[in-house]
Amino acid sequence: MTSTPRVAVVTGAARGIGAATARRLAADGHAVAVVDLDESACAETVSAIKDSGGRAVGMGADVSDPAQVEAAVARVVEQLGAPTILVNNAGIIRDNLLFKMTVDDWDAVLSVHLRGAFLVTKAVQAHMVEAKWGRVVNLSSTSAQGNRGQVNYSAAKAGMQGFTKTLAIELGRYGVTANAVAPGFIATDMTRATAERMKISFEEFTEGVAEQVPVGRVGQPEDIAATISFLTSEEAGFVSGQVIYVAGGPAD
Repeated sequence: MTSTPRVAVVTGAARGIGAATARRLAADGHAVAVVDLDESACAETVSAIKDSGGRAVGMGADVSDPAQVEAAVARVVEQLGAPTILVNNAGIIRDNLLFKMTVDDWDAVLSVHLRGAFLVTKAVQAHMVEAKWGRVVNLSSTSAQGNRGQVNYSAAKAGMQGFTKTLAIELGRYGVTANAVAPGFIATDMTRATAERMKISFEEFTEGVAEQVPVGRVGQPEDIAATISFLTSEEAGFVSGQVIYVAGGPAD
């Protein structure tokens, strides 16, 4: 795919899907702002991009804090230029059954996923509108369709889909597309932690999941990064308001 160099912001980019996406967008020729809660945690992703000849800066920000988001986007503009690609990937899990879930667990998950995506998109969209070009990709999940023990996460990921479709309607006239990617099971630190809570090995956990996936394997962060690469490309300009399930088989 041909690619005009842009400035991209990827949240939750210190590891997992976010790190793979940051590396892929850098390989596509874009300068990348690697954003995570802890700036020092971004160093590995930034170094990997720079070692491959790309441009990247790491910055710490709590995406649910308006002042921190505005400061981070201002730094992106100052250090890399006006951002016109945004990947809202930052997220946390606080899994529990409904009757055990605390209000804090509910609020934390909704705050990082939904409030965070809202704040970062609001801060970045002005640069996209001014450029008359932009790409927003939000991370949803197959859990948006419901998943035992994840009433907070499922609600947040379903919300990301409605958020995405509304962005597509509001920003389309300015040359900005908005899409969501909904991963199935992806091998990351987050899913490894789930296996630990279940007191089984990660290998046993992934083997069991893979048996249920039509393509016969679990997903890798690079699978999601590849889909995001397309959605942020020049060629994807007529794809907007879509939710793309990347789950190794039908997911809806």
